[in-house]
Amino acid sequence: MFLCVFPTAVNDMEKKLAEYKCDTNEAVCLKLVRFPEDIDDESTTFHPEYSHQLFGDDEVAFGYKGLQIQLYYSAGNLSSLFKVKYTARVTDTFDCVEVCHIISLIVLTCTVFISTIFGRLSLREDLTYQIHKVDISCPGFREYHERLQTFLMWFIETASFIDVDDDRWDFFLVFEKYNKDGETLYATVGYMTVYNYYVYPDKTRPRVSQMLVLPPFQGEGHGAQLLETVHRYYCTSAKVQDITAEDPSENYVKLRDFVLVKLCLTLPSFSSEKLSQGFSEEMVSEAREKLKINKKHARRVYEILRLRNTDMSDEEKAKEFRLEVKKRLYGPYRKNQRELTKMQKCLRPEELASQISQMDTRLQHEELEKSYQDVLAEYRRVLERLAQA
Repeated sequence: MFLCVFPTAVNDMEKKLAEYKCDTNEAVCLKLVRFPEDIDDESTTFHPEYSHQLFGDDEVAFGYKGLQIQLYYSAGNLSSLFKVKYTARVTDTFDCVEVCHIISLIVLTCTVFISTIFGRLSLREDLTYQIHKVDISCPGFREYHERLQTFLMWFIETASFIDVDDDRWDFFLVFEKYNKDGETLYATVGYMTVYNYYVYPDKTRPRVSQMLVLPPFQGEGHGAQLLETVHRYYCTSAKVQDITAEDPSENYVKLRDFVLVKLCLTLPSFSSEKLSQGFSEEMVSEAREKLKINKKHARRVYEILRLRNTDMSDEEKAKEFRLEVKKRLYGPYRKNQRELTKMQKCLRPEELASQISQMDTRLQHEELEKSYQDVLAEYRRVLERLAQA
């Protein structure tokens, strides 16, 4: 006997099962709880940007209608409360269908809500916020960091956890002070991890690995304040060669541009008079010695400040600025030309023709102009923020 399955029946089944698919970026509900009433306050809920590390590339959980994965953290030490809610489960209707096992995917410590603060070295304090440097030996910090780094998977696309037992790691925490019933408590705002690489013969190169400001505090300038504070901290060490970042995101580069430009405004070599004379070794040397900024970043700072000092309505001055930036941007194309010259000696005619077609001069000029316009827009955004600071 043969079982005949009609297309209409299959489509109806697919439609019914589709009702049990949930977007996990919407289903996951996060909170930082300061007060008991925050638990039922919908305005304090925020959602992840990413959930693929737990739920797969599609970021979908199957098997539930109206799914809510509630993951609430105490604002201070990030003790967590975990609960799964749904209006219906697919197994209630279809016995043979396997569901996504939410609880086995998210395993976190659930304890009481309390608040605390870590840090043996306070780098910055004001009436509301504090930045502390911490090491892994600080009592309770290891457990706190395990909870803190869970936010990475929700907000950094390629996040991975670090080996905290390596003593080359530095940790920087941002806290908000708040008052509850006359008691001063602390809420976690964000953090940064920095790895100290060895540079021969006796230097180190701090490299920013992870940086995150939690969503309730984003857009308030905490990221810039954290980066500037950490940068100033390392500038005081004679052993530091320069400060870099590991695979920086576009947003991090924008933040770094703003902070480094702000810092370099105080350097004599970046004065208006010196900027008009072009990029110089004096700028490279002073930026490296006083602010631990490498040559590549110093050049970018110079171009931003040069734009700030250039009247772009003046055609001659605008052209001079444009050509100087394009000269730097042309570097990769010039390298391609040198490689082509070498290829001419070893490639067959048809292979050489293929390489030449990829290096079309007109196309290169178009790409160069686009790169310049993109850089100009980035620089103007930095200057707009600088004007508002």
